[in-house]
Amino acid sequence: MNRTLLQILILILAFAKAFISQAQFSTHDPLITNDSIAQKIWVDSVYNSLNQREKVGQLFMVDLFSNKGKAHVAAVRKLVEEQKIGGIIFSKGGPLQQAHLTNELQAKSKTPMLIAMDAEWGLSMRLDSTYAFPWNMTLGATPGTQSSYDVGRRIGQHCKRLGVHINFAPDVDINTNPDNPIIGNRSFGEDMYNVTDKSQAFMKGMQSTGTLACAKHFPGHGDTDQDSHKTLPTVEFSAERIDSVELYPYRKLFQEGMASVMVAHLNIPSLEPRPGYPTSISEKVVTDLLKKRMGFKGLIFTDALNMKGASNFSEPGQIDLQAFKAGNDVLLISENVPKAIDKIIAAWDTGDITDERIEHSVKKILKAKYTSGLHNYQPINTFNLINDLNTESDDVVYERAISDAVTILRNKDSILPLKNLELKKIAYVELGDDSGTVFLKELNKYTKVTQVKANQLDDLLKKLQPYNTVIIGLHRSNDSPWKGYQIKSTQLTWLYEIARTHDVVFDAFVRPYMLAQLNTVENFEGIVMSYQNSEWSQKISAQIIFGARPAVGRLPVSAGSQFNVNDGVDTPYIRRLAYGSTPSSVGLDSYRLSKIDSVANHTVNNLGAPGMQILVARRGKVVYQKNFGYHTYSKEQPVNDEDVYDIASLTKIMGTLPLVMELEEQGVVDLEDSIGTLIPELADSNKKDITIKSMLSHYARLQAWIPFYRYTLDSITSRPMSQYYRNSKSSIYNVEVAQNLFANGIIQDTIFNRIANSELRSRQEYKYSDLPYYLLKKFIEDRSKKTLHELTTNHFYKRMGMNYMGYLPLERFTKDKIVPTENDITYRGQLIHGFVHDQGAAMQGGIGGHAGLFSNANDVAKMMQMYLQNGSYGDVTYFKPKTIAKFNTCYYCDQEVRRGVGFDKPQLDEVGPTCGCVSMTSFGHSGFTGAYTWADPDSEIVYVFLSNRIFPSAENRFLLSENIRTNIQQIIYDAIID
Repeated sequence: MNRTLLQILILILAFAKAFISQAQFSTHDPLITNDSIAQKIWVDSVYNSLNQREKVGQLFMVDLFSNKGKAHVAAVRKLVEEQKIGGIIFSKGGPLQQAHLTNELQAKSKTPMLIAMDAEWGLSMRLDSTYAFPWNMTLGATPGTQSSYDVGRRIGQHCKRLGVHINFAPDVDINTNPDNPIIGNRSFGEDMYNVTDKSQAFMKGMQSTGTLACAKHFPGHGDTDQDSHKTLPTVEFSAERIDSVELYPYRKLFQEGMASVMVAHLNIPSLEPRPGYPTSISEKVVTDLLKKRMGFKGLIFTDALNMKGASNFSEPGQIDLQAFKAGNDVLLISENVPKAIDKIIAAWDTGDITDERIEHSVKKILKAKYTSGLHNYQPINTFNLINDLNTESDDVVYERAISDAVTILRNKDSILPLKNLELKKIAYVELGDDSGTVFLKELNKYTKVTQVKANQLDDLLKKLQPYNTVIIGLHRSNDSPWKGYQIKSTQLTWLYEIARTHDVVFDAFVRPYMLAQLNTVENFEGIVMSYQNSEWSQKISAQIIFGARPAVGRLPVSAGSQFNVNDGVDTPYIRRLAYGSTPSSVGLDSYRLSKIDSVANHTVNNLGAPGMQILVARRGKVVYQKNFGYHTYSKEQPVNDEDVYDIASLTKIMGTLPLVMELEEQGVVDLEDSIGTLIPELADSNKKDITIKSMLSHYARLQAWIPFYRYTLDSITSRPMSQYYRNSKSSIYNVEVAQNLFANGIIQDTIFNRIANSELRSRQEYKYSDLPYYLLKKFIEDRSKKTLHELTTNHFYKRMGMNYMGYLPLERFTKDKIVPTENDITYRGQLIHGFVHDQGAAMQGGIGGHAGLFSNANDVAKMMQMYLQNGSYGDVTYFKPKTIAKFNTCYYCDQEVRRGVGFDKPQLDEVGPTCGCVSMTSFGHSGFTGAYTWADPDSEIVYVFLSNRIFPSAENRFLLSENIRTNIQQIIYDAIID
C-alpha cells in the first residue's frame, strides 16, 4: 500500500471514529415542546420584556423552607419582588404550607417561577404528610425496570399536583465506594448498566407526567468518601475511567431526553488541572465536557452554592459569577443573590460576559418554564391535597417494588421458603435499634413464631434451646438513607453464636453494605437482604420467607468478599396467602370495598354483635382484613387478629370434611358407601342404607338435630341432673362440658344410641342436619383410635401453619384471647367462654364433628384457599383436584337440594346462603354463632366473617334479619373491576 493511500485510509478511519463517537452524544434539545413555534414566540416575548437585571435574576433559584417562619418567608418574598428571581427550590415543611406559599409567591412574580424540589424518593424526602417510595438502592435490586418507571411516574404525578416543575432526580451516581457518606442508598448501585437502565426508566416515568427530571451529580459522586456538603471531595480516577464508567449513564440519558443535569462540587484533577478547583465552576467540565463533547442541550444546574464544596472556595457572589462563566444555566441556592446579580451585571457591562451568553441561559430557562406549563400558569388547588399525595396507587407501586427487590443471598439446603411447618418450632430474635414489630406480626400469620429476648447471650441461647429454627431480624432506622446501617460488634457475636447452634435465617433490613461485616456465613442457612425497615419491607420479606411471594431480587452492590454485585437466589411462590396487598392490585375497587366498614359499624352500633373479624382475599392475596367492636358489649377488649371465635358449623368443612375427603382419596371410603357398612352398630338400623353422599348433601331423611342435653336435665328444675353431671372431674365424670361442669362418660354412648334409634323423616327432601357429623366422628375416631382434635391438628392445621384453629381453645390460649358466646341459661347456667357453644358438641367434651372448632379469620381463610387452589397449599398437596371437584358437586340439584357433599352451595332460587352474586362453582358454610365463609373459584375470592352474634343471647337475630353477612358479600362482588 503506498503512502498516499495509507494517509487517506487513516483520515477515513479517523472521520468514521469521530462520527461514531459523535453519534453517542445528544443532539436533541429536551426543552423543545411539540408546539415549538408557540414556545419560541412566548420565550422571545418574555425575554424581550425583561430588563437587564430581571434577565440576570432568572438565573437564580433560591431555597425556601415552608416551616421556617415569617422572617425566612419574608426574605424570599423580597427576592421574588425585588430581584425577580427565576425559581424556588422548596425544602423542609408541609404540603399545604408549600402550596399556599407557591400560590402567593407566583402571584407576586413578574415571570412565573420554576418550582423545584429534591424529592429523590418522593416528596417525603422534604415534606411531612407525603409518601416515601423505596430508595434507589432498593430499586436497583429489582429485575427489569418497571418498578423504577412506576416510582418515577408516581413521584412526577405528586410533583405536578403540588406545583413542582423540576425534581432533582434521579441520582445516577455509580456507588462503587461503600464508605460514601452522602450517596449510598441514593444510588441504584455499582453496576453502570443497571444504574443506567434504572435511571432511564425513572426519568421516563417522571417526565411522562410533565415533571422535568435532573440527572446528578455530574460527572460522578459515587466513588468518594467525603461529603460535598461539608468539604470538597477528591476523585482520583483518570479521564478515561470517568469517560467509560461515570459518564456512561449520562450519555444514555441524554439520548433519551433528560431535561436537566446538576453539576457536583468535586475536585477531579484529571478533568480540571487547577488544584482544588470545583467541577461546578470549571469551564472544562461544564462547557467543554458536558455541553460540547457530550452535546447536552438541557438545563444545567449547579449543586447548591452554599455547600462547603463550593462556598469554601470563593466568597458569595464571586462563586456565582464563576459558576455562570463556567457554563451553568441555573445558580442554585446562592448565599447572596443581590451581590451575585451585581457581579454578573458588572461582568456583562465590561464585556466579560456577552449578550449571547446571557440570552443562551435565560432563554433555556424560559423554554423549561414553557415546557412545564408556566405559559398557562394556574394556582395550586389545595382541596384534598394531602389525600391526593397519599393514594392506593402509591401503595401498589411500593408493594411491587419491594416484592421484586428482596434478595435471597444464601439458601442452604433450600431452607427458604420455610416448609414442613409441623416439624418446626420457630423463634424470632430482634437485633438493631429499630422496631421489627410488623415483621414479627406478619411472620405469625404463617405459623407460630415466638419472640425471644434476653439481656445476656448465655441467657438468650438457653431460652432458644427449645427451638430448631431462628429468624433473626436486623432492624435499623428507615427515616432516611443516611442512617447508620452497621450491626454492633456485640450483636454480631450474638448472631454468630445463634447460627452455630440453630438453623438460622438472617434478614437484614438495612443498607446492603452491612453484609461486609459478616466474616463468615458458613453457619447461616438463610440470608435475606430486605434493604429498608419500612412496614412494606417487613411485611413482604416475611411473606417471601414463607413462600407467599417468590424472591427475585439481585444485590445491586458488592459487600465484602462474600457477596458480589448481582448475587441472588430465586425462591418460588408456594401458594400461601399473601397479606397487605392493595385491593386494586387484585382487581378490586378500594372505595367500593371500603363500604364493608359501614355495614360492620352499623352492626356493632345496633348491637347486632359485639364485634367481628372480616377478611377478603382475592388471587391469593388478603386485601381486606379488619376487626370491629369488642369481645362483649362492655367494650373492655377490642377485637384483634389473634382472637379466636367459636366457628360452630364451619367445623363441618374445616374439620370433619377434610378427614372424610382424605379417606375417600385413600380408597378407605367411597361416597356411595352406606353408613351401615361403615358403622357395624347401624347395620340393622333404619340408617343402614344411607350413603355418605346423600347424608352429607342433607338428603337422607335424617332429623335436623336431637336435643341430647334436654334428656339430662331435671324435668322440674331444668338443671343438669346429678346422675349425669358433677362440679369436679373424676374418672367417671370426665367429660368437661363447661367451667366446673363435668358429664358422665356414659353420655357419649347415649348420644349415639339416640341417633341410632331416631326416626327418619317421612319424606326424602332437603333438610339440613347435624347428625351425619356425629356418625362420621364415630367412624373416623373408632377407625383411627384418635380424636378429631388429634387428626385435624396433625393432618392439616400444623402443616398449614393454622395455629389458631383447633378444638379445646383453653388448652392453647388464655381466656382473654377467646371471644365468649352465649350466656347459656337453658343448659349450663353460665356464660360460655372458652367452651363450645353447641350443646351436643359440649357433651362430647368439646370435640364434635359438627361443631367445636375455634379459629381466627386468617386460619379459616387458609383452609378455604387450599380448597380454592384445588387441594394445594404451601407446596403441599392435601387433595387431588378431582377430589375437590367430587365433593364440590351438587348431586341432587334436580331435587332442589343445593348442597354439595359437605359444602354449602349457592341457592337454587331467590332465598339462600349467599348474596346471589357468586358463581355456581362457589362453596362455603355458615355457623350458628355468626360465622360465615365462602370461596369462589371463578372470581378467586375467599371471604370470612366471624362474630359472636349470640352474645349474650341466641335470640339476637340481627345478622340474619338484616342479611349482614351476605350484604357484605354483595359489596365484595360489586367491587370487582377486572
